[in-house]
Amino acid sequence: MTAVPRLVLSAPSSGHGTNTLAIGLLAALVDQGLDVAGFKVGPDHVDAAYLGLAAGRPGRNLDPRLVGADRLGPLFAHGAEGAALAVVQGTMGLYDSVAGRPEAESTAAVATVLRSPVVLVVDVAAMGQSVAALVHGFRSYDEQLWLGGVILTQVASGRHESMLREALDDVGVPVYGALRRHELPRVLPSRRHGVVPVVAGDAEASRAVRRLGEAVAGTVDLERLVALARSAPALAFEPWSPASAAPAGDAPVVALAGGPGGSYGHAETAELLRAAGAEVVTVDPLRDEALPAGTRALVVGAALPESSARDLSANRRLCIAVAELARTGRPVVAEGTGLLWLARELDGLPMCGVLDAIGASRDGLVVGYREATARSDSVVAGTGATVVGYKQHGAVLTPRAGQRAAWSWEGGAPEGFVWRGVHASQLGLHWGAHPEIATRLVTAAALPAGVEGVGASA
Repeated sequence: MTAVPRLVLSAPSSGHGTNTLAIGLLAALVDQGLDVAGFKVGPDHVDAAYLGLAAGRPGRNLDPRLVGADRLGPLFAHGAEGAALAVVQGTMGLYDSVAGRPEAESTAAVATVLRSPVVLVVDVAAMGQSVAALVHGFRSYDEQLWLGGVILTQVASGRHESMLREALDDVGVPVYGALRRHELPRVLPSRRHGVVPVVAGDAEASRAVRRLGEAVAGTVDLERLVALARSAPALAFEPWSPASAAPAGDAPVVALAGGPGGSYGHAETAELLRAAGAEVVTVDPLRDEALPAGTRALVVGAALPESSARDLSANRRLCIAVAELARTGRPVVAEGTGLLWLARELDGLPMCGVLDAIGASRDGLVVGYREATARSDSVVAGTGATVVGYKQHGAVLTPRAGQRAAWSWEGGAPEGFVWRGVHASQLGLHWGAHPEIATRLVTAAALPAGVEGVGASA
């Protein structure tokens, strides 16, 4: 049994201020001395990173599509272990799903699995008594959902607030806070920077989180919210564990792309690598000029943003070191922008030159889940293995795949590159759903120099 007080923050749709409110709520609770944990429903690394910064522990993604519904509870219990309260930030609208599977993949579905009260964040800038009808409809739509109350944003005045509170009182919905216009400031760094401000430990990001915490503390009834969170029942899930049978011998050094504020992947990746027997050492691809001493493998997660291309290119010494690591057959796993970094060039900027491919930025984004099948044996998967991953990128590579492709999926040409110990693709995976990846990678990294492991070319 897992007893973790918890809340899910959601909204009628995107744009109601759920992200900034969740970050501010975590920061405000930390300021009161509570040990808290932050989670993001869906694949968004950026929101998860800022939730983690506010909480003071890694922010984690709860994505039913990437990890499977049966792992949601255990991953939540693992990430919230030792916390006095957990805040789960929803995605899109409460009942929405990117893939059109709201019964299993919406924020409401996650809240139901976690048996958590939901607090609906509602932008009421253009709304009066109709807020009661809106909230009542959300509460009535799914009888399994526990709608614990609302927080109102963009309130125009004291008179407006009184009107809204009276209307919601008529339908028996508690109001936990009412934020006036401009009381939840837009202070977070631009999303074009992705997770970099958090991972790099930038002071601007920390100041922004602190300001949001102050705003929430002054406008939201924290005591009542904590009481609501504590009313959530104990969960029957056992916490997920990264534990595995680590190989005997010295722990190989695995360089994990990141910075002082975390990595460019899911927190579970580092945990799985350590459990598999690796010594995990962070390497900052934007600032470090060399790989950590004794590096036997490199992992670059999918959260590295494409906006960092110029800094990646300028770091020539590290590019050369990465190319040499790959040339010797050592395991290199690169997702998302990591694939572009391994290419010959991106938008005319020289990259690592590991892969004979050229990247070019395009207008618009490629976004969505893919049910993929492995096309080649590699440190990530054996031929024919199936996974669910997520793509979000603007730049594309020519060619799209190497002689040995990484993945294929219905309706698309083969994608990604497998070469020697390299597995590079713009498809991002959640290793919590595939713990065998860490074991395969660490086993290959532990082989003596000159001995090629899984995925090596003939």
